[in-house]
Amino acid sequence: RTMKKANRYICIHGHFYQPPRENAWLEAVEQQDSAAPFHDWNERINFECYAPNAAARILNPQGHISKITNNYAQISFNMGPTLLSWLELADPDTYAAILAGDRASREWFHGHGAALAQVYNHIIMPLANERDKRTQIRWGIEDFVHRFGRQPEGMWLAETAVDTPTLSLLADAGILFTILAPRQAKAVRPLGSDRWQPLEHGIDTRRPYRCLLPGGKHINLFFYDGNISQAVAFEGLLNDGKYFARRLREAFDGRGESQLVHIATDGESYGHHHRKGEMALADCLDYLRQQEDVELTIYGDYLEMHPPGWEVQIHENSSWSCAHGVERWRSDCGCNSGGKPGWRQHWRAPLRATLDWLRDQLTPLYEREAAAFTQDPWALRDAYIAVILDRSPESIDRFLARYAPAAAREEESRTRLLRLLEMQRHCLLMYTSCGWFFDEISGIETMQILQYANRALYYAQQLQGVSLHEPFLEKLSACPSNVYAHGAEPYLQTVMPARIDLERVAMHYAVASLFEPATEQLDIFNYQLLCDAFDKWEAGGFQLVAGRISTRSKLTLSRRRYTFAALHLGQQNVIGKISDDFTPGQYQAFAAELSEAFRASDLGLVFGVMQHHLGDRQYSLSHLFHDEQRKVLRQLTDASLQQVEVVFRHIVNDNYQLMTSMQKAAIPLPQPYLSAISFVLNRDLHEFIKDPALPQREARRLATEFGKWKITLTDAEALQLAAGERLYQEMRSLQEGSGLIEESRLRRINRLLDLLEELGLQIERWQSQNVYCSLLSSWAAEGHKLPAFASPAAAEAFAALGKKLAIETPSLVEQAVN
Repeated sequence: RTMKKANRYICIHGHFYQPPRENAWLEAVEQQDSAAPFHDWNERINFECYAPNAAARILNPQGHISKITNNYAQISFNMGPTLLSWLELADPDTYAAILAGDRASREWFHGHGAALAQVYNHIIMPLANERDKRTQIRWGIEDFVHRFGRQPEGMWLAETAVDTPTLSLLADAGILFTILAPRQAKAVRPLGSDRWQPLEHGIDTRRPYRCLLPGGKHINLFFYDGNISQAVAFEGLLNDGKYFARRLREAFDGRGESQLVHIATDGESYGHHHRKGEMALADCLDYLRQQEDVELTIYGDYLEMHPPGWEVQIHENSSWSCAHGVERWRSDCGCNSGGKPGWRQHWRAPLRATLDWLRDQLTPLYEREAAAFTQDPWALRDAYIAVILDRSPESIDRFLARYAPAAAREEESRTRLLRLLEMQRHCLLMYTSCGWFFDEISGIETMQILQYANRALYYAQQLQGVSLHEPFLEKLSACPSNVYAHGAEPYLQTVMPARIDLERVAMHYAVASLFEPATEQLDIFNYQLLCDAFDKWEAGGFQLVAGRISTRSKLTLSRRRYTFAALHLGQQNVIGKISDDFTPGQYQAFAAELSEAFRASDLGLVFGVMQHHLGDRQYSLSHLFHDEQRKVLRQLTDASLQQVEVVFRHIVNDNYQLMTSMQKAAIPLPQPYLSAISFVLNRDLHEFIKDPALPQREARRLATEFGKWKITLTDAEALQLAAGERLYQEMRSLQEGSGLIEESRLRRINRLLDLLEELGLQIERWQSQNVYCSLLSSWAAEGHKLPAFASPAAAEAFAALGKKLAIETPSLVEQAVN
C-alpha cells in the first residue's frame, strides 16, 4: 500500500460469534422453526451477515454496484472457533473467503493479519479456574493456527471479561494484546512515571496501553471508543456508510501525536442486526481509504508502528456487557435482555453452583483414570484440541501414539481415554457464557449448556458406573424459573429427550430404512453404522424391515451390535423392537419366521415374533433424529397434499368461467373458491421456479392470474428464498459453462426477474450480483477481452441483466452491445 503522511489511524473491530446451537450428542444443528424459512439461526445469520461481508457491495451515485469487496480483509475481526467449525462444513465458500480476507490483510497491513483468536468456547474467564483458563487459551490458539495458518497476535476475551490472572496467561501464551471496554480501565500513567491518574472522566481510547503483570510480564491493551461503538449497535450509524466514516473521523482531537480511533461491536451488526449493514461498512471503508489525512489499520500493525507510551490498571472482574462486572454470569444483578417485566434471574447463582459442583465431582475421576495413561492429565487435555480439529482415525492414532501410547494398543483403553477427554470437553462447553446471558433458565441457550452437562454426566456413568444424575437434578431443582416450578422441569422436558446412545442410533437406522433405501455403510453425524444383514418385505400399505447392525461412535470409538425389526402400518405409525446382537444363524432363523408371519398377513403373529425374539425394547417414529423425523413427516404430508391439490384443481377448472363472470359483475367470490385459486396458483408458482426451462408462457400466465384474482403469496419468505436460490443457480450456470454464452439462457434469467418484479417478490440478489461481477472481473483480467457471446442479442441480454441486478455496466459490455 502507499503510505499516507498521516498520524490519524482508524480501526474497526467486529466480534463475530453465535451461541452454540448443535445437538450436543449429534454435534449438528437441528431445524429451528423460529429461523424459518432457513433451517436454523446459524444458516440465517450466515446468509444475512457472514457471507455478505465476504463480498460486500459498494454502490455508485445511481445506486448501481460499482465494486464488490471483502470486508474481512480491511477490518480487525475475531470469529469464535465453534462458529468457524460450523461454517467450515455448512458454507465452505464463505469460510474460505474469511481465511482469504485474513491473508489479504497481511499484504495490506505489513504482514499483520486482520483476524484475532478467541478463548475457545466463549466462557467468562474471570469465573473459570486456572486449569480451564489455560485450556481455553490453548485451544483458542491451536484452533486459530489450524485455520489461519499463523500464530495470533491478539485474542478476544468473551464479553471482554477480564482479570489479571487471565491477562498473565495470555502473555504466557505469546498473545501481544487484547481489546477491552473503556469502563474497564481503572487508572493510567505515562511510562516511567510513579504516579497513577484515576480515570474519573474515562480513558483516552485513542492510544494503546501497556498493562504490567506479575513476574515482570506485560500485555498491551486497547480500549475501544464506547460512544461510536454504541452508535453502530443502537443509534442507526449503519444507515449511511459515509456518515459512519465521518463520525469516526470526528473522534480525533487536535493533538499532533499519533492517534487511533477504533471501535468494537458485534460483527452481526453488519448485516443481521442491521439489514445491509455490511454495505454501510464497505462504503465506510472505501470512503476512508480515499482520505489523505487518515489511514485504515489493524491493532497488530498499529502496535508495531506506535508502541504504548502509557501504562494502565484494569478493573478486576469487569466486562463490556455488564455494568456490575461479571455478575451477569453468576447473580441476579439486574442485567437482562429486557421485554419481560417482573422476571428475575435468581437462577443464575444456583445454576453456576450446580455446574461448579459437577466439574469438581468429575475432576478427581478424570485425574485418577487418566493417570493410567499419562503423567500429566491436564497437559493431555490441552493437547486434545488436535483431535477436536480432526476426528479422522489417523488423527486419533497420532494423538494417542504421542501423548498416551499405553492407550493406543488396546481398543478398550482407547475408548476409555477418549471418553475421559470427551467428558472434560463437555465440562468446558457447559460454561459457555450464553447460558447465563438471557432472562430465563428455560431459554434455549441455557438448555444448550445443560445438554453439555448432561453428556458429561453420561460419560461419567460409563466410566465410573455410578450415576451423579440424581444429585444433579436436585441441585437444578433449587434453580428458580420464571416459567416453570424450577430449573429441573425444562431440563427433563428438553434436554433428556435429546440424549442419544448407540442403541438410539441403531433405532434411527431401523426407522429410516422404512422410508428410504438402506445402505450397508452409513455415516450419521458422530456415528458410523455397518449393516451386516438387512431384509425388507412389503404388502399393500404395510412394510416390514429387519436387520443386524453395528453402531460406532466416531468420538470415542465405542461400538455395539444390535438386531432390529420395524413395522410400518401406514401414515406415521411405526412399531419397532431392538435387541443385542444375534449370531448370523440366529438372525436367519428370526428373519425366516418374521417373513412367514408377514406373508400370512397376520400382524398379530408378526408382533408376537418380534416380541418373542427381541423382547420389550420398543421404538417408534419418535426415535428418528429430529431432522429425519421432520423429513419423513413432510413426505407423508406431501403425499396427502397431492390429493388435496387434485380436488382444488377440479374446483378451479370446473368453476373458472363462473368465477370470471362473478368477478366481472363485481360479485365477491365465495371464500372456498378464493382458497382453491390461492392454493393452486401458489403451487404453480413454486413449480415454475423449479422448472429447468422457466417457460415464458407460464411466466405470463402466472403474472396475469395473480393479478386477476389479487392472490396473496402464501409463505412469501420461503418463496423469496427459493426464488433467490434459483436465480443464483442460473447465474452460476453462466459462470461454470464453457463456450459461448447463449441468448436463450440470459433471456430465461431475465424472464425470472421480470416475473418476480411483477409479483412484488423482493428477493436477496447479492449472490447473483457477486456472480455477475465475478464474470466481469474475469473478463477484465484477460485484458478487457470481450466476453464470448453467441450473438449481439446475447450481449444485449447480458447488459439488460446487469441493469436488473443494479450493477454498473462497464465499457466492455457496452462495446459488445454496440
